[in-house]
Amino acid sequence: MPARLLAGLTAALLTTAVLVGTSTAQAAGPHPPAPSATPATDAAPTTTAAPATTAAAVPRHAVTGYWQNFDNGATVQKLKEVDGAYDIIAVSFAEATGQPGAVTFRLDPAVGYGSTDEFKADIKAKQAAGTSVILSVGGERGAVSVNDAASAQNFADSVSGLMDEYGFNGVDIDLENGLNSTYMTQALKSVHDRHGDVVVTMAPQTIDMQSPQNEYFKTALGIKDFLTAVNMQYYNSGSMNGCDGKVYAQGTVDFLTALACIQLEGGLDPSQVGIGVPASARAAGAGYVAPSVVNAALDCLTRGSNCGSFQPSRTYPGLRGAMTWSTNWDAANGNAFATQVGAHVHDLP
Repeated sequence: MPARLLAGLTAALLTTAVLVGTSTAQAAGPHPPAPSATPATDAAPTTTAAPATTAAAVPRHAVTGYWQNFDNGATVQKLKEVDGAYDIIAVSFAEATGQPGAVTFRLDPAVGYGSTDEFKADIKAKQAAGTSVILSVGGERGAVSVNDAASAQNFADSVSGLMDEYGFNGVDIDLENGLNSTYMTQALKSVHDRHGDVVVTMAPQTIDMQSPQNEYFKTALGIKDFLTAVNMQYYNSGSMNGCDGKVYAQGTVDFLTALACIQLEGGLDPSQVGIGVPASARAAGAGYVAPSVVNAALDCLTRGSNCGSFQPSRTYPGLRGAMTWSTNWDAANGNAFATQVGAHVHDLP
């Protein structure tokens, strides 16, 4: 985006911009305006310093994949069968209990494990190979609610307990039915207090990251000192606002780059921003893009090349990488994401 456009981006712009074709899975209604973006300068492309605390196991540029603890028609896998290109595997999903905010995890017999010990051994083997294995909370049907101090404590206690029991490296927040930034931030800080090297990722929907005033965005900023990555879901959303106030259609390189720009200019470090896409056309209702489009977006954001009509005013060579739903759908698609996007992410500057 030209510097004059970035400099002119104001809160009123996002307030008045039109949202088109929002998915029924996303919350409707108005959302607060974003603050003005920081004007770009004519200096050479730069990126912000990395956060002070980051899990050492996660590489500078990382590929994240969700592993399905259920059978929905995609390839059924054990963790040991997940392609080695994935640097972070998010086990999906932890489930709500009868206690507000608390979560638990149970292996689905459909995935083929003979015992919990076998699953734990696969976690250790992946970790020995340099992969972080984390527990994802939520999903489309997730009903975990953290909206007061008590539920925040229950969430932290249960997540920390599952990390200790299974050996998970951290937690992924994939709550698609609302989030309270005050108490989720409190809960995640409590987890971090107990596990200083915790890997924390988030997978908000596009509408949740349209403004730094949205609850998901505020949560990300609230844990910025230890947040690993926000891998927003660039799909199932319809057209959305980019950081220049223009509306972009999903399934395009401009959609990926112009929406990532909101996070990159809204307070997150580039190392905390990833691009989340479906592994195949069958993995989501809409918004699938070929690996070549993901790679073009990564090049545009990190190198300033292969952009579409949207041209960022600066580059972000520290961009964390990319995420996909899911490793199972990727396997059903010949591991195209792991092979093509994975190699490209690991070759980023």
